[in-house]
Amino acid sequence: MTSLTQQFAAEYAKKAVPGMLRTIRINKLANKGILIGAVAASYLHQAHYLLSLGAGFFSWILPGVFDLGIVSMLTITQATGMAAEAKRAALKVLVIVVLISGTVNFLAPGALILRIIFAIVVALVAGVEWVAGKIRPDFAAIEVRENELTTHTPAIVDTTPPAPASEPSPTAQPAITVRDHTEDIPARLVSAARMITVQHRQTSTQPITADELATRLNTTPAIAGQLLATIDNPARINGHTPVLGGVR
Repeated sequence: MTSLTQQFAAEYAKKAVPGMLRTIRINKLANKGILIGAVAASYLHQAHYLLSLGAGFFSWILPGVFDLGIVSMLTITQATGMAAEAKRAALKVLVIVVLISGTVNFLAPGALILRIIFAIVVALVAGVEWVAGKIRPDFAAIEVRENELTTHTPAIVDTTPPAPASEPSPTAQPAITVRDHTEDIPARLVSAARMITVQHRQTSTQPITADELATRLNTTPAIAGQLLATIDNPARINGHTPVLGGVR
């Protein structure tokens, strides 16, 4: 039997992970909507102004180059694992493109307040894309919350009788320690992987695969495989046993 604390921890893990993922998806969709609206407003405003200056066909090409350049350079600066030199170069180009696009918007005819607003729209394009690149789970906060919920939870004792010594276990595997698996992965991922695994077990009859875990954690299948091995083969860390499935 499980205690009320254990039941609550399991239900919390079952609902918390989908809730966080849903919030991230909604915010990313909202950011995309804002980005599309801001780029469209800036593009049409610049195109209208350049058309009045007699730029002709190029009135519809140049604003698109400016605004797409902003999005492209921001994507490079926010990409995980991108070379530092590439990020620095993209940042320099980003400053130039933002200044050009903002200047064109400000120089367009009309009331001063409208010109200021359209110039700010360019900054909004850059800002929204920058924020979108920062949206990700805070695994440290997740681990703190999990520890708050599961501290002092009674452990479940395995009452299964051991197999006779004369019958070697066909599935015996070498002991795998957490140290073997966590040397190359962030420790905070273990907690997040554990919560996702518990939630998956509650909603599916099949165990979660490394590819599925990698997709939900936004990491590589290799790291996800190490996390699954760590969860399935716990060892003592810093004097205590890792939490498995919301149970300590």
